[in-house]
Amino acid sequence: MYAVIKTGGKQYKVAAGEKIKVEQIAADVGQEIVIDQVLAVGSGSTLTVGTPLVLGATVTVTVISHGRHDKIRIFKMRRRKHYQKRQGHRQNFTELQIGAIVG
Repeated sequence: MYAVIKTGGKQYKVAAGEKIKVEQIAADVGQEIVIDQVLAVGSGSTLTVGTPLVLGATVTVTVISHGRHDKIRIFKMRRRKHYQKRQGHRQNFTELQIGAIVG
């Protein structure tokens, strides 16, 4: 059984037992969270698609850890104009363990 969930403005296809990294969620490590924004639920050849959400469908997840992705380096330059700009960015993430999918 799998589900398509929405969190942090992005959509993820998840199945029970998987680990995924999503945008940072304000929750403690070890805490269980119920995600109710389920866009689709599938099992084998059957697929239930919501309009926009599947009614009564939930996904239970456990917070494993918090962290930061690798640094992305941004470099801007205008040739012959004596302009150079360097910038870096590290995005925060939360790692989740997918538990039960109900729906």
